[in-house]
Amino acid sequence: MSDKTQDDALLPDSLTRHPALALAPDWARPFVQLARLDRPAGWWLLLLPCWFSSALASAVEGRGPHWLHLGLFFVGAIAMRGAGCTYNDLADRDIDAQVSRTRGRPLPSGRVSPRAAKIFLVLQCLVGLAVVLFFNRFTIALSFASLAIVAIYPFMKRVTSWPQLVLGLAFAWGALVGWSAVFARLDAPALLLYGAAIAWTIGYDTIYAQQDARDDAIVGVRSTARLFGAHVRLWVGVFYALAIALVEGAVLAAHVSPLAQIGVAAFAVHLAWQTVSISADEKQALKLFRSNRDAGLLLFGGFMIAALF
Repeated sequence: MSDKTQDDALLPDSLTRHPALALAPDWARPFVQLARLDRPAGWWLLLLPCWFSSALASAVEGRGPHWLHLGLFFVGAIAMRGAGCTYNDLADRDIDAQVSRTRGRPLPSGRVSPRAAKIFLVLQCLVGLAVVLFFNRFTIALSFASLAIVAIYPFMKRVTSWPQLVLGLAFAWGALVGWSAVFARLDAPALLLYGAAIAWTIGYDTIYAQQDARDDAIVGVRSTARLFGAHVRLWVGVFYALAIALVEGAVLAAHVSPLAQIGVAAFAVHLAWQTVSISADEKQALKLFRSNRDAGLLLFGGFMIAALF
């Protein structure tokens, strides 16, 4: 088995055929995995709340989509998701070494040193900073405010059964930033979208956490998947229903074209399908988690239709 194949096999949720991994030289492959570039679902889920609020704000403004903003959010989401994963892995490397799904990650496996990971973290943060500086002062300050939540997230699984809520507070932040980038303020639609994205994150990350529930119980890591136990489908359904209700509230508060409801309806149907498809199978959990990219793109598409027409 080649070194490349061995590296890929260490991470069961990695997309081994992803171009970022397949085209990377040997020395860079562990850093690709450290930033999760081979697992794009995460940066999509960080990006989509930014796009939701930017598109909805554009529909309110009535001047068409802010294409530059959408592009900047794309670059920033990839960089900051990578930085967040690097920081998380630095904090969790001892725990990751005890969990079957994560022990092959670059830090616990020794393929990247903590010093190299810290340098890589700084470089990714600099890319994120360069993106943020394109926006207005209010948005710059708002973006920096999210760092406090990001800083505490890796430690929440040690003290609470609700680390998914803290992740939601961080991953949903783009719902505020996308709106403020257009209006340099926050309004009710942005706040409602933020709440919706938090509820959505709790739902999909609970599904994701099902993969580690057995190992987490052994090492003492807490999660909503462990908390909900046999009732996980019910509670994911509750949070998904809350997300849909808050998205609908954001659309109504924004007073935009009824065309936006196309996205809301498609988003709702997708989340309903996910809920009824939940099972104890780990592969199914990963499949459903990844499908949230498509759920988010459906909602974004509806908002873009409202912005364009």
